[in-house]
Amino acid sequence: MATIMMLIMIGLLLLGFPMMIPLITGAVVGFVMMFDGFGQMGTFVQQMMGGIRPASLIAVPMFILAADIMTRGQSADRLINMVMAFIGHVKGGLAISTATSCTLFGAVSGSTQATVVAVGSPLRPKLLKAGYSDPFSLALIINSSDIAFLIPPSIGFIIYGVISETSIAELFIAGIGPGLMILIMFSIYCLIYARVNNLPTEEKSTWSQRAVAMREALWPLFFPVIIVGGIYGGIFSPTEAAAVCVLYAFLLEFVVFRSLKLADIYRIAKSTGLITAVVFILVAVGTGFSWIISFAQIPQAILDAVGISDMGPIGVMITICIAFFIACMFVDPIVVILVLTPIFAPAIEASGIDPVLVGVLITLQVAIGSATPPFGCDIFTAIAIFKRPYLEVIRGTPPFVIMLIAAAGLLIAFPQIALFLRDLAFR
Repeated sequence: MATIMMLIMIGLLLLGFPMMIPLITGAVVGFVMMFDGFGQMGTFVQQMMGGIRPASLIAVPMFILAADIMTRGQSADRLINMVMAFIGHVKGGLAISTATSCTLFGAVSGSTQATVVAVGSPLRPKLLKAGYSDPFSLALIINSSDIAFLIPPSIGFIIYGVISETSIAELFIAGIGPGLMILIMFSIYCLIYARVNNLPTEEKSTWSQRAVAMREALWPLFFPVIIVGGIYGGIFSPTEAAAVCVLYAFLLEFVVFRSLKLADIYRIAKSTGLITAVVFILVAVGTGFSWIISFAQIPQAILDAVGISDMGPIGVMITICIAFFIACMFVDPIVVILVLTPIFAPAIEASGIDPVLVGVLITLQVAIGSATPPFGCDIFTAIAIFKRPYLEVIRGTPPFVIMLIAAAGLLIAFPQIALFLRDLAFR
């Protein structure tokens, strides 16, 4: 049965169907084979509806809406100008500013695609003008944007938290350390790249210019303060933090900056509605698919085949990283989290690994896979936004993928990179 389900899904994917079609078709075929017909289909539908019922998922459309408002407004430009004012003059400063701006906007929006658009669109022409190659510039933008998967608010953490019943608040806090570590790794690489290629530096800003840039970026910088500070201080839950972010983004762009008009609300709401619909359909279908394969005991068969029951905690974590990394190269990250997390849940529990650490590792693999050929979703976002050919977009990715894999290795070897802030805040 599992072989037939996989062949159907792969065939439909190769024919160009969107991810939800192969997933639901494979699940329905598996259901029919197990129950000899459609008589119990109501049970399958109930499982799908149950997947989108958790109240924590309300945070997803809220963060998407806040990201959409800020992407269309001035928040991204103000953050970029502030970063450029402080570090644009150092060797590789423009590239480092790009990585830092992606991290900051990721902390504001929680969306990798929104970060590619908001930060990549203004900074890519500057990188090219300064002498950086287009493959390097594209790879830097794509991979730096994926830090948004780790810096709160992260939609990946929300989905994992709901599926695994892990505290979303703890996941948010635990993602900060690894996200900053990856930013430092990227910055060092940008510095080396600029020195090797003898690239020029930007003009150094005066302290008065820095003060102006800092003052203009002060309001957007309150977004991560609201999210992390509010959750850490016990003022509100992650879901409530998402609602507060929407209100704050609305007031900022419509009232304070006046960069948007009331007429823009329709376009913003429509865009948010479409993205949310896709996400929730994938969550519902992914939950139904996970139920089918769990009912058929396919996860147990897979885990027994790879001998994961005989592995220690490090072996289990390495296996999880490899599985998620490979899967995210071909399939939408949300679907991968929904399908693979239940498969590895028994092994995670048996080995006694902290589920928050596992969540950070899984989300990091999702970030790596999203920017890795052949079908990383952020690659196609960059192709659509920057109108560049596929091979040119992926040409500069290997060094960044190597650094991200090294980051995963450091997390496995030194779990406190992720757990230190979590323990400080919640233990």
